[in-house]
Amino acid sequence: MPAKKLKDFLDKNNIRYVTINHSPAYTAQGIAHIAHISGKELAKTVILKADGKLVMAVLPATHKVNLDAFRKATGAQSVELAEERDFEHTFPGCELGAMPPFGNLWDVPVYVAERLAEDEVIAFNAGSHTELIQMSYTDFEQLVKPTVITITRLAM
Repeated sequence: MPAKKLKDFLDKNNIRYVTINHSPAYTAQGIAHIAHISGKELAKTVILKADGKLVMAVLPATHKVNLDAFRKATGAQSVELAEERDFEHTFPGCELGAMPPFGNLWDVPVYVAERLAEDEVIAFNAGSHTELIQMSYTDFEQLVKPTVITITRLAM
């Protein structure tokens, strides 16, 4: 029941959302295709290490994190992609690679790509590779209070 913590949090805060179940998919673009959601509205969560600490970058499925831009925007000395072993125990109840962009639930700072912040509605993994949550970006921003920065480049 990976989405329970997230759904409880959304329900407690009276947030309207839709749950979308889909066949297993492991890439953001694959999920967008299967769920019939625009890749620019599907938020993918990328775990980074900034100065050795875990942080969450949230961006459209159609984009990639620009590590140099992230480093400059956050003032970090070093930024690198985290390896699964670095965070495998940080998000209990979530499948690896399917963490929802609610780092605040696990005390992980959240940075959102400004391109994603332009969307009215976003969808994201709900803790598994078979379930999405779709909700307004405004509600997401209100609950998570992410730092919005320019951190992406278009994926090729």
